[in-house]
Amino acid sequence: MVTDKPKSFKKTILNFPKLSETAHQIFARSSKDLNHDDDKTDRILDKMAIKHNQQIPHNHFRKDWQRRVRVHFDQPGRKLRRRNARLSKAAAVAPRPVDKLRPIVRCPTIKYNRRVRAGRGFTLTELKEAGIPRKLAPTIGISVDPRRQNLSTESLAVNVDRLKAYRARLILFPRKLGKHNVKAALPIANTESAFSEIKKGDMPSAIEGGAYRKLRDTRSEARNAGKREKRAREKADEAAAAKK
Repeated sequence: MVTDKPKSFKKTILNFPKLSETAHQIFARSSKDLNHDDDKTDRILDKMAIKHNQQIPHNHFRKDWQRRVRVHFDQPGRKLRRRNARLSKAAAVAPRPVDKLRPIVRCPTIKYNRRVRAGRGFTLTELKEAGIPRKLAPTIGISVDPRRQNLSTESLAVNVDRLKAYRARLILFPRKLGKHNVKAALPIANTESAFSEIKKGDMPSAIEGGAYRKLRDTRSEARNAGKREKRAREKADEAAAAKK
């Protein structure tokens, strides 16, 4: 059996005298809360006024930031302090050098491999070629790096000569009194680089149109040589057939 649905839920509730007052209160409270939430959301959106997907600003301007600013007015004093520390360290370890002997290595990457710099330590191969035991080297002021490898005979020869020159000019003072061999002191000299600079006039003349354009044209000619020969041959055959 199908019954007709009531026209409104509110009217149906009002037919019951016990529930009519409660229903009125529920409807009034819910409508008031909804209107209040909508007004609050509208006010928030109007205040934010965000138009794009940007970061929400959280600016904190109430910190006493001027009290926390780091200044460097002591820079001249620190410079003098560092200088005095270096001098006192050199005087404390004298006549030993301040730093250990470092190898000559080349900087990585194609951009910087023309430059040389001091490396971390000598390889075990370099120490072996120079005739210096690996455990003795750190005790006489030679730095050792067992991880580095020699990838060229030139770098090996340069560092072996450096070790031999250092060992030949080294002065060893024995810990116990007795005879010792005194040799010349070591001024650590810089070795010359394998590269040399040239003048601007000695440079080769520039390629007409640029080197890049020349390379691309050469590549294109090599790739399309067969196609162009075939096209020229077909054109010659067509011209010969047209003459007949």
